[in-house]
Amino acid sequence: MKKLILVIAAIAFSVGGFAQTNSSSKSKFGLKGGLNLPKYRYINSNNNTSNDTKTSTNFNLTGYADVPVSTMFSVQPGISIQGKGAKYFDNGTNQVEDNILVVEVPVNLLANLSAGPGHVYLGGGPYAGFNVSGKRKYITNSSTTDAKLNIGNKNGDDLKGLDFGLNLLLGYQLNTGLNFGVGYGFGLTNLKPTSTSNTNVQQNNRVASFTVGYAF
Repeated sequence: MKKLILVIAAIAFSVGGFAQTNSSSKSKFGLKGGLNLPKYRYINSNNNTSNDTKTSTNFNLTGYADVPVSTMFSVQPGISIQGKGAKYFDNGTNQVEDNILVVEVPVNLLANLSAGPGHVYLGGGPYAGFNVSGKRKYITNSSTTDAKLNIGNKNGDDLKGLDFGLNLLLGYQLNTGLNFGVGYGFGLTNLKPTSTSNTNVQQNNRVASFTVGYAF
């Protein structure tokens, strides 16, 4: 946890310094938040098949800097708190719901296209995600049981601590700074710990997101 805090602090200072030293007077900071619909994608390397779980409902909250690099393009680094996870069935009978708290560091390249009283933005970029904690809920007809998810890459762990992937973004920002967006995150890391016995199945994050924010 101490290493994670140091990483976040270093990135925050770097983002702030980059925005302040940029020659453009249009650099902005912003805050956005909203709804996440996360799920898992399982890929079986034996028969080259894939299947998705059901989506769960979670949240997102992101602080970011928007730094123009030309009249049309801007770089948007940030620090984000993401709720991820999924709903699925264990052994075909009991419903299981994972709820994972993730600190994410995205760096997106956006194209900004003037439209009406604002502009459309679209683009994407890589992210690094740090799985901080998680819970797994088992739901049957008669009871609900909660269990802690073990984060790590050792025997007995349920989920790796690091997740790398790509984000896609699309939205509209008014000249006042108010903005609305949608996004989709493609996790590229196999979340299953290396010690897991079933090494033929890869587990990745997939997250649809909807946000409302303000840039100032």
